[in-house]
Amino acid sequence: MNIYSPMLLGDSSNTDGEKNHVLIILPICYQRQYLWRVKIIIRYYRLWKHFKNWKLYLAYKCGLTTAAPLLFETRSGVLVEVPQRLLQTFKEIFMDECYLAGLKKKIPPGATIIDIGANAGYFTLFAASKYPGASIMAYEPVPVNFAELMRNRNLNKSHRIECFPLAVAGHCGEINLSLDASDSFTTNATMLTATSKTADSLTVGCVTLQKIFDDHRVARCDLLKMDCEGAEYSILYSCTPDVLVRVDQIAMEVHQGSGENENIEALDAFLKRQGFQTARRPVGMFWAWRV
Repeated sequence: MNIYSPMLLGDSSNTDGEKNHVLIILPICYQRQYLWRVKIIIRYYRLWKHFKNWKLYLAYKCGLTTAAPLLFETRSGVLVEVPQRLLQTFKEIFMDECYLAGLKKKIPPGATIIDIGANAGYFTLFAASKYPGASIMAYEPVPVNFAELMRNRNLNKSHRIECFPLAVAGHCGEINLSLDASDSFTTNATMLTATSKTADSLTVGCVTLQKIFDDHRVARCDLLKMDCEGAEYSILYSCTPDVLVRVDQIAMEVHQGSGENENIEALDAFLKRQGFQTARRPVGMFWAWRV
């Protein structure tokens, strides 16, 4: 078994201004440690980049404050309330920038952004901070999550954020969600078959992407963010071409389903047929964009 592998560290320039690649040979275990450290450094750089009071996070991690929830303020003035239970979700969106990683096009000024599966609203707030002037519509059907979403929205009334206590699906009307009834916040209310012994059922109202576009006169959606625990298939497969042609970019987390075509390969093929280019990561993150 080969435990050594070449690793590209970066570029250097000679006296003539020509760039040379710096390539070293390291044991794979050391490479993993190096990449892990780089990831941590990038995380904390983004924390500093996004927030005025970034030291609050460090104080909390070091046990120097027990304030709950934590209240962060971005450098553009967006306030973000973070209960301890949702700190991991906060980190994924603001410190890992998980939804931006595969975007290929800049979001234009005054963009229209739709957040399906908004949860507590962290991506909505991230978008409001990063893209000032954007119009953002956030959809979250689980009542306890929607209450937290509205708390965050009410902290930022000057921003163009609209919140709706609805699921988005392949039809209008009602839909049953499975969620963990023992959890005070849930990040995984799902349309897929529940496996947890503590799973409960919740009936919520739902709309289609077509209805959202029609009701709000959306001529163009610059970014469609989706984290809807299995609903992504029915949402997108039910769209007619005249709906999808109005979507410029998609950033979403894809979940393996049990039905036909409820998998990332089928979704990838479907979106390519609709004129999108695509990219994905093994963890289930998926992006699509129009050229």
